[in-house]
Amino acid sequence: MIQNKNKTVVKSMELLNLFIEHSRLSLNEMVELTGIPKTSIHRMVGSLEGMDFLQKGEDGKYSLGLLFLQFGQLVSERLDIRQIALPAMTALRDRVEEAVNLTVRDGKEAIYVEKLDTPHPVRLYTKIGRRSPLYAGACSRIILSFLEEKEIERYLQEVELIPIGLGTITDKEQLCGEIKKAREKGYTISYSELENDTVSIAAPIFDHTSRLAGGLSIAGPQVRFGEDRIPALVLELQKAAEEISRELGWRGARQLDKHR
Repeated sequence: MIQNKNKTVVKSMELLNLFIEHSRLSLNEMVELTGIPKTSIHRMVGSLEGMDFLQKGEDGKYSLGLLFLQFGQLVSERLDIRQIALPAMTALRDRVEEAVNLTVRDGKEAIYVEKLDTPHPVRLYTKIGRRSPLYAGACSRIILSFLEEKEIERYLQEVELIPIGLGTITDKEQLCGEIKKAREKGYTISYSELENDTVSIAAPIFDHTSRLAGGLSIAGPQVRFGEDRIPALVLELQKAAEEISRELGWRGARQLDKHR
């Protein structure tokens, strides 16, 4: 009986996960995307609709119910790092006038939990909730770089480095070198790793136990990130990351003094 319930839950989650990529779906589209029989889809959709997880439009297509808005708000409110980081992120965005992102680890991925856009008309359109593999992009690699060494070794043994952008690192030796540099300098830079013609600079955030809590990054089009501007951006980024870390209770050595 328990196994049957678990299977139902798994299939229901498979159904709900479709709405991460699709805003609205018909029953037939759900069948095509999942391969689950239509009778089962119909039964699950009816239950999910009854619990307000899904809502049906006038055209017969379904979308996520308003209950998810409530859950999403609760999750956002309870992410302490997000609340604590927001003032420093806002100040950083205003100083550098570039997009500022906050990421945390979720298994073998980094997930964006907060973002502030640049005032410039040309910008990157990164969504809260976006995921990226830990090896790709500064915002993700900074998290990988400051994990425990055993975790890094295990990750490098298991991961397959698949190209995403023109600059994605697909060589493990090169990736190891970037991780080593990030640990020495306290920041990392990526060029066109997740999206072409973009640059991202990221620094780590630590908690009261001196363990990694997340990553803070500045990102934008490559045309605005000339070599002469990078040192100033790094300095501003590290100031903000250290401010957030200290708000989280971190009392470690000052990154700015260490990496001058």
